[in-house]
Amino acid sequence: MYKFIGIFILSFSIGGHAQVVQRNVLANRYSLAQVQQSLIKKSAYHPYPLNSSEWHAKVSDTIIKSLIAGGESFLKYKFEPISFSLAMEFKRSGDRANYEAVQFKKRRALLSMVLAESMENKGRFMEQIANGIWSICEESFWGASAHIGNTFLPDQDQPVVDLFSAETAAVLALTDYLVGSKLDTMNVQIRRRIYFETNNRIFEPMLHHSENFFWMSRVNPVNNWNPWIVSNWVEAILLLENNEERRAQMFHQSMSALDAYINSLGEDGGCDEGPSYWFAAGASTFDCLETFGNATNHQINIFSDTLIQKMGAYIYKVHIDKKYFVNFADADPTVNIDGLMLYRFGKALNDSNMIGMGQWAFKSYGTASKALSSFGFYAPRYIKNILTTENINNTPQTYTYTKDAWLKDVQVLTARSGNGFYLATHGGHNGESHNHNDVGDFIFYANGEPIIIDAGRGNYTARTFSSHRYELWFTQSQYHNLPVINGYGQLAGRKHAAKNVTSFINDKEAILKLDLTDAYDVKAGIEKWVREIKLDRIKNQINISESYQLKEAITPIQENFITICKVDVSQLGKIKLTTPTATQYFINYDAKQWNVNSDYPSTEGPEYSSFKTKWGGNLVQRITLTKKAISSKGNLVFSITDK
Repeated sequence: MYKFIGIFILSFSIGGHAQVVQRNVLANRYSLAQVQQSLIKKSAYHPYPLNSSEWHAKVSDTIIKSLIAGGESFLKYKFEPISFSLAMEFKRSGDRANYEAVQFKKRRALLSMVLAESMENKGRFMEQIANGIWSICEESFWGASAHIGNTFLPDQDQPVVDLFSAETAAVLALTDYLVGSKLDTMNVQIRRRIYFETNNRIFEPMLHHSENFFWMSRVNPVNNWNPWIVSNWVEAILLLENNEERRAQMFHQSMSALDAYINSLGEDGGCDEGPSYWFAAGASTFDCLETFGNATNHQINIFSDTLIQKMGAYIYKVHIDKKYFVNFADADPTVNIDGLMLYRFGKALNDSNMIGMGQWAFKSYGTASKALSSFGFYAPRYIKNILTTENINNTPQTYTYTKDAWLKDVQVLTARSGNGFYLATHGGHNGESHNHNDVGDFIFYANGEPIIIDAGRGNYTARTFSSHRYELWFTQSQYHNLPVINGYGQLAGRKHAAKNVTSFINDKEAILKLDLTDAYDVKAGIEKWVREIKLDRIKNQINISESYQLKEAITPIQENFITICKVDVSQLGKIKLTTPTATQYFINYDAKQWNVNSDYPSTEGPEYSSFKTKWGGNLVQRITLTKKAISSKGNLVFSITDK
């Protein structure tokens, strides 16, 4: 009997972003009988080139040479086994990086050599490819040690389907497709082993026990795990399963599985995990829909659905400038933008701005050699990207930065002004996926430079997704642009939410107004705490105002601002912030009311080391204003200007 794995749920499903709406747009629209009728038979399914001449007909010689060179770099690579000690590191020290480094590199090496062999067709990679296949098939678990459960070693009677086991299945399925006939000339057991392991580890658990995986829930919101896994699972189904009846059944099941993610979206299509996770969530949803269409001669197609259109548009609504994106919760501030995927997604949606964003991103950051230099994740997407390099239109459509947006379900407001100011702020609740306690937080950029920031996440360890999560400073409201009230910060959980949230946007201003009372510990004694964040497009400034009433004032109120700028507090009433490009901005405050100091949060320890480099080597600094007088009610006002 399969069991629900508790740590699995705790690790990656911290709360949810919206109420589940049983739309079931795929399963309701397309029956199993329709799938059986439209699904291309495996013998006729030809999604990728199969030999050197086919590759050369679709991909430039320059890219082919680059990818063959990438395969060559692994010709002497030793496929390491996953030892007991390595598997147990996560339990013993909380570290998952060493295990994953070995595991991920093996898959990268295998697919790199498979592509090189398929393109070159000389047979010189085949021995190493067989070594890679055998090494991966010999692993006790294809996923991450952090995703197993209390034993931290896999139970062979209870296979766990996680992100990386699904990724592995797709890599092996692509291997079988691209060089399978050559494997048969070496030993017929190799391909049989690929199917045997994939069937036991992925197909059978999903056919008979899928309800036991949190990311398949029909009643609770699911996160990026769902589309990410489904996109790899369906690839393995299409390329490996020979029984056409079973193949159609599993294909239809994968469509129904994706419904669970679509059902979890709010009507705004927003991703509460943030833009960097959108490339695993919204983009993986596209990967699934693209594959569904390609495998059925486009008989399965929901790209015209309004919700899917909004889900796609989300990514440019939260784009700040260059590689910077709005990064609430665990999202990273910068994203390596996949322009090739965005281009295809935009084409599918008939969204000219997304098409333009894809062209702009590919031209700016993703030249073919750079974009394809190394396989990371999303193996099917990676190969589709290779095939897109020659098809992307070199005459870009216009990509226009979004002036302002209000995503009402995730309660995110974004707005920019003519002088280069950019504001993003949000309400929401503290039970979101990858949550930080940050209801009412905001960020401010100017001319593409980060000024007031959300610090982002640290390194993932055992503590990150455990009961100790909110002991880490980067998850706490005290290290966001928020007040500390009577010595208390915000608490985690769905009930700790903004209330009375309103937004107002016009050509003169963009405003988010909300009551933070319920986001805080009840011990803070808050009766009312109304925060208003405004981008004033006429005065070109950010205004922050707080109106509050407490049951009792015990300690002075503190207001925090997080920055990577150099901080100068020598001038009363003005905190000077100097950016890495020597541009200056100012936080204006009433010097009669506030004392000012600053500190640097820790960059030491396994959870924090990424903060040494995350912001271009500029350390995160917290500015704290402490109110001189203790008062149970009042109004607080701050502004941020460029002079």
